[in-house]
Amino acid sequence: MKKIILSMVVFSLIFLVSCGDKAKKDGVEKTIKETVTEEPASTDPMQNKGIGPVKSVTLAEEIDHELAAKGKEVYEQMCTACHKVDKKFIGPAPKDILNRRSPEWVMNMILNPDVMVKEDPIAKALLAEYLSPMSNQNLTEEQARSILEYFRTL
Repeated sequence: MKKIILSMVVFSLIFLVSCGDKAKKDGVEKTIKETVTEEPASTDPMQNKGIGPVKSVTLAEEIDHELAAKGKEVYEQMCTACHKVDKKFIGPAPKDILNRRSPEWVMNMILNPDVMVKEDPIAKALLAEYLSPMSNQNLTEEQARSILEYFRTL
């Protein structure tokens, strides 16, 4: 009789421990999954304007090719050490960036990368993915705007 009771107690303990570990494991997995995939509502990539001096950008229907040419020069001089136009490198590829991010976000990332990677959820996620923070090149808003126009041509 003692063996039966002891066996039942051991079985019950094993069952409780295994259920407790499963619940704990599920909770941890859920927390990790939510941390990785869940973004606050304000981080809609096309609505997020980022953090920095640029609050609004109006893009003309037609590309300003003169401004884009200036942007290409600045991009080639300041950005190509870390960014390749159409493939991942040290940083993400800018091709089609305006299909993924708002123009304001792009310019604020160029102008204010230090604060963006600390406070903007999208920039934080990019830092986690690429493991290298974007360098602040101390560009002017005019230079950033020209780079943005160049990105429209890619």
